[in-house]
Amino acid sequence: MKSCVAEFRDVAVGEIADRYIEGTPEVSEVPVMPDGIKSSKITGSNTEDKTINEGTVYFDIRFCAVTPRSGESIRLILNIEAQNDFYPGYSLVTRAIYYCSRMISSQYGTEFTDSHYENIKKVYSIWICMNPPKERQNSISSYSIKEKNLISNVKEAVEHYDLMTAVMICTGSENNENYSGILKLLGVLFSNELSQDEKLKVLQEDFDIPMTHSIERGISSMCSLSDSVWQRAMEKGLAEGREKGLTEGMEKGMEKGITEGAEKNLIENIRSLMVTMKMTAEQAMAALRIPESKWAGYNAKL
Repeated sequence: MKSCVAEFRDVAVGEIADRYIEGTPEVSEVPVMPDGIKSSKITGSNTEDKTINEGTVYFDIRFCAVTPRSGESIRLILNIEAQNDFYPGYSLVTRAIYYCSRMISSQYGTEFTDSHYENIKKVYSIWICMNPPKERQNSISSYSIKEKNLISNVKEAVEHYDLMTAVMICTGSENNENYSGILKLLGVLFSNELSQDEKLKVLQEDFDIPMTHSIERGISSMCSLSDSVWQRAMEKGLAEGREKGLTEGMEKGMEKGITEGAEKNLIENIRSLMVTMKMTAEQAMAALRIPESKWAGYNAKL
């Protein structure tokens, strides 16, 4: 929020956490149903946006925040998405703009009714891209509505049109001059090379993040899951590769066995997350950093 949301740029991280996040962020729990269907207030966030005409859109994380501005509190609705495939067949920026639009349109009946458009809350859709192309690595870009006078020089109040912002955070390697702040924080969290203890040390020493039980447990879960997935995939794949190599040739057999073994273990891990963490298949695949372009294939196998 401090790095990507303009309203919090000059607010300390600790103050944001203590004072401005509204309620508890929900993950795939509370539905909001506009289009004439009675729905609950989205205060405290919602993660599933259902409409009659547009189908269902799932948000990874969605929550509300208040920010001091001109002596009053302005509510924001924020959405955070994790994306492993930067080119899934369309522009992620376009999808982020769509998510912003949906968060605004879904406010009808919950944040405003009739013609009270002045009650629309500003929305942010922040995307964490973990495998961006080289030219995008270690970058943060935002896309929003700006005023541009075509004739004359009139000025509209900014709050009347500054209602949506999409932010793309693209991680990268540490060998880059921009590798600092939120980019370094995310780089450390998603690193496959750092151990759990090394990650905890960097978070505590470089970012002053207190090592609570929940944070340690979360990082431990991330590290263990990643290690488990690849270790079991390699072990099973190598075993199958050796067996196939007896009849198909060792080199081709091992290559095919590793691929098939890794795929079978990924499916097992998807099922495990769905059961133990009560995730949907899509959420489990996102947690395992499976490219979204491959979700349909894994869904069919599940």
